[in-house]
Amino acid sequence: MRSRKAVELRVALAGYGAIGKRVASLLDQGIEGLRLVAVSANNAARAEQHVATLRQPVPVLPLAQLAEVADVVVECAPAHLLPEIATPVLRAGKVLVTVSVGALLKAPELVDLAREHGGRIHVPSGALLGLDAVQAAALGEIYEVTMETRKPLRGLAGAPYVEGRQIDLSQVEEPLKLFEGSAAEAIEGFPANLNVAVALGLAGVGPENTRLQVWADPSVDRNTHIINVRSDSADLHLVIRNIPTDENPKTGRITALSIVATLRKMAVPLVIGT
Repeated sequence: MRSRKAVELRVALAGYGAIGKRVASLLDQGIEGLRLVAVSANNAARAEQHVATLRQPVPVLPLAQLAEVADVVVECAPAHLLPEIATPVLRAGKVLVTVSVGALLKAPELVDLAREHGGRIHVPSGALLGLDAVQAAALGEIYEVTMETRKPLRGLAGAPYVEGRQIDLSQVEEPLKLFEGSAAEAIEGFPANLNVAVALGLAGVGPENTRLQVWADPSVDRNTHIINVRSDSADLHLVIRNIPTDENPKTGRITALSIVATLRKMAVPLVIGT
């Protein structure tokens, strides 16, 4: 029998900030089965300057046109743009990879749209490890999921929760617990910081049942997540210390790598992990 050549997936990026540029650079270096075909950006002129430096420059297109040229669209934009980005992709039966998983809680109709038109939504593990183990444990019974997040002060600057309570982070000299509650509640106050907590919740017992603490900690220089899961199949204790990007301290360097790893799983014959 003659072997079939693997199909190359066409990838477009919706959003071209720190994450989008890093993903573009990685794809441009050459990833088996993946080809960058377009990007979209709020500042098209600036994006065009950057894509011109790639080995294989691609066009900068309006958001609505990405689904026309790509098989997979990666959302790495401000969370409020998720419905605008996702709707044409899912309506076309294409694949959406989103980092703004917290925004999905406000737009459950996107899951229905994907189901209706044969589209798919992928959520990368991003800043967390162990999501595959949590998903597996959820097939049995999970008793409890807790997460403690500690961030450098600059990583929490501008968060609605912080600004709404007029918390002066510059005056914080010792670890300060900002929030304690559910992951679903936390994403409202920290929309750019805690997509990881919502992803953990969706993998396990649901964001509303995932207990979370958020700390502003001047003693740490990395975004730190401590996760504990108790279940009838395994007890998990995970500690992740992510190095923030220079461009955006709210985002870890591993986020872009996780996106590319998610894309690569769609294109290779051997897939490790769920």
